[in-house]
Amino acid sequence: MRDTDRILLEGLLFYGKHGASPEEKSLGHQFRVDVEIEADLSTARVTDDLRDTIDYGEVYNTIKSVLEGPSRNLLERLADEIASRIIAQFSPLAVRIKLTKPRLPLGGGVTHGVSVEVYQRKS
Repeated sequence: MRDTDRILLEGLLFYGKHGASPEEKSLGHQFRVDVEIEADLSTARVTDDLRDTIDYGEVYNTIKSVLEGPSRNLLERLADEIASRIIAQFSPLAVRIKLTKPRLPLGGGVTHGVSVEVYQRKS
């Protein structure tokens, strides 16, 4: 059993123009995001009130604003920016972001893509 409550958003899909190559920046492609937010949900479990938890609809909008926003070169930068914004906006205990680029411009077969995972704790 875990000692911290978690909110999970899994398999979120967004379209963005990020990557190290000019083709990725001009054509764009799909990104998949999995988010794990550590938070104290004990009050929300009792009150059944959205104000006492982290609104995952708002978390979704935060992620969308990053991935559909200004172009970045690296998945590492994008994942870090998503994590930092979630920490700043919602003040969870911690957040883990797994950001996946399902299709790669590598010229070979890739079945699941490439992913970067970052973890940030609230300071």
